Amino acid sequence: MAFFLSAQFWRFVIVGFINTLHYYILYLFFYHLIDFHYMAAHIISFLISMVGSFYLNSYFTYKVKPTLKKFLQFPLTYVVNISITTLAIWLFVDIMGWSENISPLLASGLAIPFTFVVSKLILTEGSRAKVKKEAYDE
Repeated sequence: MAFFLSAQFWRFVIVGFINTLHYYILYLFFYHLIDFHYMAAHIISFLISMVGSFYLNSYFTYKVKPTLKKFLQFPLTYVVNISITTLAIWLFVDIMGWSENISPLLASGLAIPFTFVVSKLILTEGSRAKVKKEAYDE
């Protein structure tokens, strides 16, 4: 739990906030203005915002040089994220009857810790032990 206190984790949260805002604006655009189904708007917005997330996390969060190899691996970090958010949005909207406008934001918050760990592993090309050590060192 100490990694929640690290500067790197909080940089990740800042990038996540920026990326979530970017995603949410795109989501609202596709959902309301283009009239896509809420799930289609979610998936398309998610994929577009992932590119910005890659660069922000590379330069700001982990302070590593983005490479083509890392760019191609980066979507793997979001397999967990999109799985969690998509399931949560479906549960919130279709099962619980919550708003299609608020559910994506709530679902995004659930995925933060998982995405942090996986993205750090890929972007820093470190082992689990290295990730743990660096998280505690900051």
